[in-house]
Amino acid sequence: MTLPEARDAFLRHLELERALSPLTVAAYGRDLDGFRAFLVEKRGAEPAPAKIDAALVRGFLASLFGTHDARSISRKLSALRTFFRFCVRRGEAVADPTARVRPPRRRKPLPRALSVDDTFRVVEEVQRPRPALEARDRALYEVLYGAGLRVSECCAVDVGDVTREPGGALVRVRRGKGGKQRIVPLGSKAVDAIDRWLVLRADLAPRSDALFVNARGGRLTPRSVQRQLAASAARLGLEGVTPHALRHSFATHLLDGGVDLRSIQELLGHASVSSTQIYTKVSLEHLTKVYDQAHPHARKLIK
Repeated sequence: MTLPEARDAFLRHLELERALSPLTVAAYGRDLDGFRAFLVEKRGAEPAPAKIDAALVRGFLASLFGTHDARSISRKLSALRTFFRFCVRRGEAVADPTARVRPPRRRKPLPRALSVDDTFRVVEEVQRPRPALEARDRALYEVLYGAGLRVSECCAVDVGDVTREPGGALVRVRRGKGGKQRIVPLGSKAVDAIDRWLVLRADLAPRSDALFVNARGGRLTPRSVQRQLAASAARLGLEGVTPHALRHSFATHLLDGGVDLRSIQELLGHASVSSTQIYTKVSLEHLTKVYDQAHPHARKLIK
């Protein structure tokens, strides 16, 4: 069976036997056509499926770099893998040439950090119909940003985990990632917000150990925090604000303020400093943007 014949048989299989949508079948067809065009340009002919090896597949993927992103290249490799597995099952190929071909590594997007002004707006401009819930959310956001906690860690904090110190307080994180514990300082604003919340919290959950509780007195869940924070930020015209964005902002703002990476690593509870180094990229991106907006020569270049 020639490559065009195998292609057509494969697409009929997708349409009739697997009942895929016409758009999906067409997408597979485009990916195979692109591979066929590469083979014709590279070899001057279309080899039969059994004659195609891993080197040709890798060459095809390499030809896509620069014009396609990693996600698109991975999708094309997946289409080829599905096609050649079909050919092997039908006896048109002895082995799958894509079996040992790895997809390209995708670049992880940089974590999103809010500006200092936007962070303060999110933390301070809380509006809730009930004073108790407004005080709770203010304290919650102050702890998320002020201590850089993961949302799961914040929800797991008990009242007894907060200990007072001169000029602030310490919060013990008992359920960190990997079961690790750590102690993180809290600033005076977070302490004041917690104190205001504790006065009103007593009526909601007199018997609960949880620092942050819901309107029924149960421990607040990460999902509830995500939902409420997104709603609060949306009222301020900010989209995509998550508890983790406050954690990223905490780390980025400390780095901008001159705090060393090792200290930020300890505060965040990262097992390795390599996990913390991503914030140097975030900070550099922020500084570049500030430079472009503020420096006179940069402004001239932009114009």
